[in-house]
Amino acid sequence: MIPYKHEPFTDFSTEENNKAYLEALKKVEGYLGEEYPLIIGGERITTNDKIVSYNPANKEEVIGSVSKADKELAEKAMQVADETFNTWKKVKPEIRADVLFKAAAIIRRRKHEFSALLSKEAGKPWNEADADTAEAIDFLEYYGRQMLRLKDGQPVESRPGEFNRYDYIPLGVGVIISPWNFPFAIMAGTAVAAVVTGNTVLLKPASTTPVVAYKFVEILEEAGLPAGVVNYIPGSGAEVGDYLVDHPKTRFISFTGSRDVGLRIYERASKLNDGQIWLKRVIAEMGGKDTIVVDKEADLELAAQSIVKSAFGFSGQKCSACSRAVIVEDVYDEVLARVEELTKGLSVGDPTDVSNFTGPVIDAAAFKKITNYIEIGKGEGRIVAGGTADDSKGFFVNPTVIADVTPEARVMKEEIFGPVVAIAKAKDFDEALAIANNTEYGLTGAVITNNRMNQEKAREDFHVGNLYFNRGCTGAIVGYQPFGGFNMSGTDSKAGGPDYLQLHMQAKTTSETL
Repeated sequence: MIPYKHEPFTDFSTEENNKAYLEALKKVEGYLGEEYPLIIGGERITTNDKIVSYNPANKEEVIGSVSKADKELAEKAMQVADETFNTWKKVKPEIRADVLFKAAAIIRRRKHEFSALLSKEAGKPWNEADADTAEAIDFLEYYGRQMLRLKDGQPVESRPGEFNRYDYIPLGVGVIISPWNFPFAIMAGTAVAAVVTGNTVLLKPASTTPVVAYKFVEILEEAGLPAGVVNYIPGSGAEVGDYLVDHPKTRFISFTGSRDVGLRIYERASKLNDGQIWLKRVIAEMGGKDTIVVDKEADLELAAQSIVKSAFGFSGQKCSACSRAVIVEDVYDEVLARVEELTKGLSVGDPTDVSNFTGPVIDAAAFKKITNYIEIGKGEGRIVAGGTADDSKGFFVNPTVIADVTPEARVMKEEIFGPVVAIAKAKDFDEALAIANNTEYGLTGAVITNNRMNQEKAREDFHVGNLYFNRGCTGAIVGYQPFGGFNMSGTDSKAGGPDYLQLHMQAKTTSETL
């Protein structure tokens, strides 16, 4: 088996790659505004009710109109997935993995097209879109290889006269509820982890980014995935989402999204419904309030660059984004001044223009929420950069730095999910670490320090699932930094890690007396 190596990022400083991306944008523009059906058991179903996907950088531009599932169609999809599970679970793991490898190869050939679609549908700048597509490829490659490792189970002991085996079997029908912020990578990764382990899937993508999910399901079909294994059913969370979470035939729910929706799913999934004979498993990746701690013994330029890139990459719309920085007082003024300077130098605008670092936020609701938090921040601290926004054409919020806030400020405690970073001062490293841990979340964090003892203290005491030293707090790579957090950040399921697939299976012990 070829060893796993993550998909490289594209270097857009070369003329060749630059030209290829612009050509891909033209291709995507050629199919904007098309209509897309549901896919249930391979059958295309068109409904009168549509979900319309708009370009967040140009809110008049329609990316596509997607048929919308209702309860009746969700039930049809459930019956199909339940029936298909009986055959798909019998398919050899090697064949299931081959589907993933073939799909990865197809995406690799169309890499720039998918990235260009992400620039249009999700408002991702070139490098962010490219990383999203690369991560989708990584998930397919990595989970395919992981399944080949797990297909024969795990070794257990046998005594004289007996032979024991410990094998993994799939769970059943999984409901995949994927997010809009990594509308390709997380949507594809959560879907194929369920598929390669022998389960069938009801895929409900985010309503703001359903077109890229449809294109992915087409690729799975092209790669040889049988009809009914993945069923594409966009719909409203309140109607279709709740119905499927409650359904007695749902075996597990894989969710990525906000804390509040995650808690709602967890609660609903815990209830026994008529005809249900199992405890539903929930895999949840929720929010974050992630901190970069800057020690007095740190590379201060690295600190400022890390804060700015982690806070404002993809407009801060990552659960891993740096939404707060805690800086030891000895170097506070110097780091803050550089963060201000770097932030004011960022270009904001349409992400299809490679010169723009920051694009729009996803929609009107996000724009309103983020600008409200900026107003709150004005009363809690000092705006040193940004603080302004414009939704006349698209949903643009300028990268905003709020300095001199207290650890208890709302902008230090609540997830904003936008291009806003709050900055607080600490008297020493211990206090900085205490402030970093003063949150209900525990997803990512970073420490910029050259003090080995402080680094080791943070390794032990900074309570996050993904901790980074001397770099930003975003950009986990599949197979390299398995991703997932503690507390209200979810179930710490560690996507892209060595024990993620087991969450989609159950272990069966067999013991034969010889």
